Amino acid sequence: MTNEWDAVIIGGSVAGLSAAQMLGRSRRRTLVTDGGQPRNRFAAHMHGVLGHDGLDPAALLEKGRAEVRAYGVEIAEGTVTALTDEGDALRVTRADGSEDTARAVVIATGIRDALPDVPGLGEEWGRTVLHCPYCHGWEVAGGRLGVLATSPASLHQVELVRQLSDDVVAFTAEAEPLREEAVARLTARGIRIVPTPVRAVAPGTHGLTVETQDGDAHVVDAVFTGGDPVIDLAFADSLDLARVDQPGAPLAVDLRGATSHPRVFAAGNVTAPYANVPVSMGAGSMAGAGANAMLVTEEVDRAVAERTAQRNAEWEERYAAQDRFWSGRVNATVAEIVGSLEPGAALDVGSGEGGDVVWLAEHGWRATGVDVSATAVRRAAEFAAERGADVRFVHGDGAAAVEGRFDLVLASFLHSREADFPRIRMLRDAAERVAPGGRLLVVSHAAPPPWAAHESSDHHPGMRTPEEEWDLLELDPAAWHPEIVEIRRREATAPDGAPAHLDDGVLLVRRAVTG
Repeated sequence: MTNEWDAVIIGGSVAGLSAAQMLGRSRRRTLVTDGGQPRNRFAAHMHGVLGHDGLDPAALLEKGRAEVRAYGVEIAEGTVTALTDEGDALRVTRADGSEDTARAVVIATGIRDALPDVPGLGEEWGRTVLHCPYCHGWEVAGGRLGVLATSPASLHQVELVRQLSDDVVAFTAEAEPLREEAVARLTARGIRIVPTPVRAVAPGTHGLTVETQDGDAHVVDAVFTGGDPVIDLAFADSLDLARVDQPGAPLAVDLRGATSHPRVFAAGNVTAPYANVPVSMGAGSMAGAGANAMLVTEEVDRAVAERTAQRNAEWEERYAAQDRFWSGRVNATVAEIVGSLEPGAALDVGSGEGGDVVWLAEHGWRATGVDVSATAVRRAAEFAAERGADVRFVHGDGAAAVEGRFDLVLASFLHSREADFPRIRMLRDAAERVAPGGRLLVVSHAAPPPWAAHESSDHHPGMRTPEEEWDLLELDPAAWHPEIVEIRRREATAPDGAPAHLDDGVLLVRRAVTG
């Protein structure tokens, strides 16, 4: 059986649990899978963690698990063997064969430290063999300290350790030959340099003995060294996640922990091998928040798509419920403005039953209409055939459904009583279809008709002045020039037969020929 989750977090140490805390608090159904091998499990105490100084790392994780469980997060023991992209989700396969699917995954598997191949180092790792002067230095400060260099970059660690004690010896075989300036820096600080390779380290009654290949024995209280970071991500190989050209090849992420895969986030040492506990906590928190933000965006996008489909279906129902919507006459304002333009290619957005498109064709335009109603498009094609007009009709949602550029893009009375009708978005899409030197013409209801004076603009949320719509479109003023931005009055007949007038908003803007 496959369990479905909003998010699965792979790795249950501080980064993974911090991500889980953010997701749990966001009411996300979240699973943490944990292999039980945190990097700092060899240490009995952790330092440099504000408010938790000296705490056993295991105690911090125990407290963290209790906190995330309080938010509904589930924790399962085990390792992940495969992470597979399935489009709208990721399949997470565990070593025991169980499978989960998740819309988001946070990788927080950390790293392994590959220590220098020196007998005794591994046995003392986390006790007298240390890696971080900030994490462990205070406890051995003032003692006899050694630094086992693993590369020329380790010389910086030697200088850090010198801050902790006046008695420091640097074993530099892996950094040899030292450059003159390096020797000068270490010598100036009184650091003894031992260039002979280290053969072994062993604890004794009086300290830790570091034996070199020439037979010398150096007794210290602690040795600092750096292991090579090993990042095990074979389970995610199929996703081909981008890596950073640094030791260990950590995952490349942005500030939210987002990787090169839209559903995968990462945090902790798997993205920053040298990060300490607080840094890993912060990164985990950001990755959890980033994953939640991605899920929120996806859910809103899906809701908008569903609402758009519902709205389009409602338009189809409106057309299908009647024999005809169109009056048979082109709008007088449209005719007046377009009649003064040089004919070319034209697109009518929201063309309905095709009256304006046919009128454009009869006045020399190569005309195309687009509408969301299949019934409207069919009737438009029938009407064009009756009139012998050579036009094209497209069934689709606005100008984005039509290819190409046009000398004139017309949006005539593209209104709806629905507050969420995406009028401005559709007009921006229409503007995208205007060719250089072409025009966008928007003719709209500027006010309710006089015989419906009791109705306010609140009942007609699409009714704005042309000036307001020009501002809302936010077209580049360097590329667009408004030619007409005004309200025009035209004569009409009220439902009772009495003479009346209507106010049409007119926005005619021209696109620059270049730029």
